[in-house]
Amino acid sequence: MSLNTIIEKVYKGERITEDEAVHLIKSEDLLSLGFLANFVRNRIHPEKKVTFVIDRNINYTNICICKCRFCAFYRNKEDKDAYVISKETLREKIRETVELGGTAILLQGGLHPDLKIEFYEEMLRFIKKEFPEIHVHGFSAPEILHIAKVSNISIEDVIERLKKAGLGSIPGGGAEILVDKVRNRIAPNKAKTDEWLKVHETAHKKGLRTTATMMFGSVDTDEDIVNHLKVIRNLQDKTGGFTAFIPWSYQPDHTELGQEVKEKASGIKYLKVLAVSRIYLDNIKNIQASWVTQGGKMAQVALKFGANDFGSLMIEENVVAAAGVKYRIPLSEIIRLIKDAGFTPVQRTTLYQPIKRY
Repeated sequence: MSLNTIIEKVYKGERITEDEAVHLIKSEDLLSLGFLANFVRNRIHPEKKVTFVIDRNINYTNICICKCRFCAFYRNKEDKDAYVISKETLREKIRETVELGGTAILLQGGLHPDLKIEFYEEMLRFIKKEFPEIHVHGFSAPEILHIAKVSNISIEDVIERLKKAGLGSIPGGGAEILVDKVRNRIAPNKAKTDEWLKVHETAHKKGLRTTATMMFGSVDTDEDIVNHLKVIRNLQDKTGGFTAFIPWSYQPDHTELGQEVKEKASGIKYLKVLAVSRIYLDNIKNIQASWVTQGGKMAQVALKFGANDFGSLMIEENVVAAAGVKYRIPLSEIIRLIKDAGFTPVQRTTLYQPIKRY
């Protein structure tokens, strides 16, 4: 297998195989890989725009029984800093988001042992009553599975009821690496691969769009990364329900798993994985750069390695910050980084509808 053979396939618009994707990740020719990913990006997005959304991550609770080994955010119920968000705090956070030009909130939390479906329905109804214009992008697949379990109802019922209460779309969180031998090492209590996929397939069938994510660089191999891409591409072939794919690297600081995995994935590895994601996922329109984990300058380079989206301004972010990574970028800097890379910045909605050009 040669790099030139793969390049020819991509130029012809042909799909690459899993073996070819692994070959690209292992390739030492970073610039050729970036050039190829940029070619695919420009074929899908010829208009030279880079989109972003203004939203806020709101974590409604940090109490979680899952205890993922890579997470520094979760708390036990009895911990002094454990919380469940109050309506007053929720209202204030969303009010501030709207004042700052935000159009959505990303609503996620831990797997609380006591909160049943009625809590989530009430929270959604409260949000939509107070802020009918705000889009709620909320509840990852593990959360939905957990709500179903504690409420003794089906996944279908959970999604239907949350949608009726005001849920607008579902984030791709909780995916990590969709290979069970990896999941069993880094998050043994979390949803397995087939369960994660079932939630997203069910959501797609019920008319909710979702995103897909990948956290790589813990105990995974290049083959595991490509297997993750494979199951995402297969489901997208089936449903077409994913709006975007967002890969980021594991942040080991302050986490249990960090005792085992002491080094972060390099910037080179991030760019390789991002580029291969763009090339391999030919049926997902949008690929996000992750400035939250990589910083603004690396995210800017990512725009030349296949990414067409700068993610979120992210007025608030707590989970990655708990692992010691606290990149913050104001709107003016996001706009400058995009323009300096040669693109037109465009604010979008969660569902990728354009709002404003800069």
